[in-house]
Amino acid sequence: MKLYLPLACVALLSIGTAPPVAADAAKEDLTEASRSISQTPTPFERPGESEELPQPLPDRALGARPELSLKKSSIKSEKLETKQTAEDESRQPNPLLTQNISDNDDRSSSIPNPPPVVAGLSIPTTSIPKVDEIEQPSTSAQGLLRPSVRSFTGLDDTVQISQSAVQVTGVRLNATANGLEVILETPSGQVLQATTRIEGKSAISDIENAQLALPSGGEFKASSPERGIASVTVTQLEGNRIQVSVTGIKAAPTSEVVKSARGLVLGVTPSPQEDINITVTARQQTPYVIPNASSATRTDTPIRDIPQSIQIIPQDVIEDQQVVRIEEALRNVSGVTYGGSSTGRGSTFGLRGFNNAPILRDGFRQYGSFETIPEVANLDRVEVLKGPASILYGEIQPGGLINLVSKQPLSEPFYEAELQLGSRNFFSPRFDISGPLTSDGNLLYRLNGLYQTTENFRGYEQNDERLFIGPTLTWRIGDRTDLTVSLEYIDDKLDPDDGFPVSGNRIVDVPRDRISGEPDDMIGTQYFNVGYNFEHRFSENWKLRNAFRYSSYNYDYNVLALPFDFDDETGTVTRFWASQDGQNKNYALQTNFVGEFATGSVEHTLIFGADISYNDERIFSVGDFETAIPLDIFNPVYGQVPKPDEGTLAGFGGNDVETSRYGFYVQDQISIFENLKLLAGLRYDTAEQKNRVIPGTSNPDASETTQNYDDFTPRVGIVYQPIPELSLYASYSRSFNPGSATTSGGGLIEPETGKGYEVGVKAELLDRRLLATLAYFDITKQNVAVADPNNPLFSIASGEQRSRGVELDVAGQILPGWNVIAAYAYTDAEVTGDTDRSLVGNRLFNVPEHSASLWTTYEIQSGDLQGLGFGVGFNFVGERQGDLANSFQASSYFVPNAAVFYQRDNWRAAINIKNLFNIDYIESVRNSRSSSNQPGEPLTVIGSFSLLF
Repeated sequence: MKLYLPLACVALLSIGTAPPVAADAAKEDLTEASRSISQTPTPFERPGESEELPQPLPDRALGARPELSLKKSSIKSEKLETKQTAEDESRQPNPLLTQNISDNDDRSSSIPNPPPVVAGLSIPTTSIPKVDEIEQPSTSAQGLLRPSVRSFTGLDDTVQISQSAVQVTGVRLNATANGLEVILETPSGQVLQATTRIEGKSAISDIENAQLALPSGGEFKASSPERGIASVTVTQLEGNRIQVSVTGIKAAPTSEVVKSARGLVLGVTPSPQEDINITVTARQQTPYVIPNASSATRTDTPIRDIPQSIQIIPQDVIEDQQVVRIEEALRNVSGVTYGGSSTGRGSTFGLRGFNNAPILRDGFRQYGSFETIPEVANLDRVEVLKGPASILYGEIQPGGLINLVSKQPLSEPFYEAELQLGSRNFFSPRFDISGPLTSDGNLLYRLNGLYQTTENFRGYEQNDERLFIGPTLTWRIGDRTDLTVSLEYIDDKLDPDDGFPVSGNRIVDVPRDRISGEPDDMIGTQYFNVGYNFEHRFSENWKLRNAFRYSSYNYDYNVLALPFDFDDETGTVTRFWASQDGQNKNYALQTNFVGEFATGSVEHTLIFGADISYNDERIFSVGDFETAIPLDIFNPVYGQVPKPDEGTLAGFGGNDVETSRYGFYVQDQISIFENLKLLAGLRYDTAEQKNRVIPGTSNPDASETTQNYDDFTPRVGIVYQPIPELSLYASYSRSFNPGSATTSGGGLIEPETGKGYEVGVKAELLDRRLLATLAYFDITKQNVAVADPNNPLFSIASGEQRSRGVELDVAGQILPGWNVIAAYAYTDAEVTGDTDRSLVGNRLFNVPEHSASLWTTYEIQSGDLQGLGFGVGFNFVGERQGDLANSFQASSYFVPNAAVFYQRDNWRAAINIKNLFNIDYIESVRNSRSSSNQPGEPLTVIGSFSLLF
């Protein structure tokens, strides 16, 4: 016997800024409907044997399983499921925001040819079980202990649903206590499916199997329909797809599906005129939390499903802390150490005890000895992947990597301007604009720009200056094909800070503005990066991605006083006039296929591809290394010896290193059960490296050496989730890193190799508003390249090093308006093998045994002071060894920070205080007694004002 459902369907999407409460109302509606079914006597009676009811199509009948079979989307998201509920009379439409069909419209709201009502037909309602009577397969620890309930059978004898494309005939916006409802009205009760994603400040929902058929024709659009919401648009896409775009003013709303219990999502009601509602409650994205990441797997994967520690610093943190340098953002992540700037040639970082962690830009690495200091103005977020990661990125340090993710073009107009003013004449205007360039929205742009200037606290005469511009263009070639072209240009004028020397076992105690060089020393750098990202989706489950990047980095010192040695007894720094210029060019191509499929009940996300890159780095130095320029670091007198012209200095020599790299990889994310996931992958890399010696006084003979290397790097991991909010994971991976370092004899350092083990726990707490990760790691690296203590222009291999430790990271929202990001790391990093036996057992330099950070803000949520907020935090770094010999130490430090801000509607004003008590401390050490031990920034106040147009 078949029971038909000739019901109208209304799709409600609720968008807002407060946590959803619509789920409770939905449950009450379902409970009331279920109660009415069980209590209301049916007017039907069983027909005679000669009477026939209309028969449903066999391929439309639902089987015994209590859920609909829907195609899996290639984008991880929640599905919109139907739930049957009575119309909530308290939700009144706003007539100014309504496009609705009239009662006289010829579109029917019922299913054609409904079954006839036969007198005397009686259908027992007890044949439809309740939710708690449905037996589901159990794979969780809780499920294994739960007693089984009777199964849900015979659904194919009960319900039939049509799956043809749904016509959306009306769009309404209703203001609610929780935010805003977007109601898509449809004339028939069918299951809809949606995929959701975030694009900048917009929450996008793509409704599958639907056609937009408004009485007025075209799309629906409403501007500023509710506080906190900039616009709502509903448009028709190709392939029976409707897109709902909701743009927030300050941040993207987050769509959250309010689902009925499984088995009752279709429901049964005595009234065929009641609506079937699809309700999505959207609220502002949880601050400080980004649930998905791409750096760990090259696919958009929930962090809780990744068997490796990965931390994300979102734009909210960057804004609240008024981050102006990338090292300020990375202080929020456990296990990250700042290695200082390489005399103005880029910033260096360590991860889990290993220095020179690579910095990627949108998944691309700039190879070479030096690189630009990254700009944060066009960053959407910063992802930090811990542990060996060569499986996807080839040559990587085993401590992990840092991936800077750029802002992307938005489908809705967006205009932001900001001005920062601060201590030491800090001045930095910035703008960020985006939107569509064509009426159909297929061509989008984004443009970020910044100028920055500030006096240097280190005693150099000239200001540090930066000019940045970053345009991006996205072309939606078709429904399945996208092309994004991006460009970045940075021009810097910086101080070539060489830090302090060491006296005894401590860094010299002098004012932080004391320098070892000359006040007019400087370096100029230029960085250029251009490329594209292409994606074609063959289907919902398979896609091709192809990307290319070209980058160049050039630097040139003026003639500077280069610190070379320091006499502890006299306090004299021995310096020489020198200069250096470098050019570094990178070409990189990435191609991969991503597919989602199932083998029986096991689901797979497969990625396989190839990386090709070519790098050419040339460095050449000149100098007068025969005439010393002494300087008393405790009582300096600068400018005693006139600075010579660069052309009069003898060529010291240099190197031109060319490297061609080829990598091939495959990785499979396997979901055995919903709560048990495996990750396995393998990569093969091969490369050729040519080193041409440029003759000079250091090496009068030109020569060329060639080195070929290859390696396999595996990766395996497992994730078990006893409950949805808790993930237990373990992983093993390997890495290798050839590098371009050379010995004093002109040879190339052998490739470094690494292997790492990691186990940990990830938890989503407080209704998934707070994400916590606790990890234990054990990493070993061999053939380590470090600076030669006797000649800092070259390197040596020091043997084997090992790092073990525990890390804790917490980020998210404790209460509405109260946000927090915190980290702690215990790191035991030491030398375990070296040709110099005296080094074995020593701690690695610049690695504190204990480090911690905290940043928390609270914003008043209501009343006259709504929008007023306060922030407070600290950074703690324990004592560090200054070199591999452990001959000196840098003291621990505790630096507090604070902020006060006020934001209202489309503007925000803030005052941030960094190093609140003006603590004098050493921020980084670099394995040298003569220089490179850099002090931290003093008390700094930054005032900012931003405006959204």
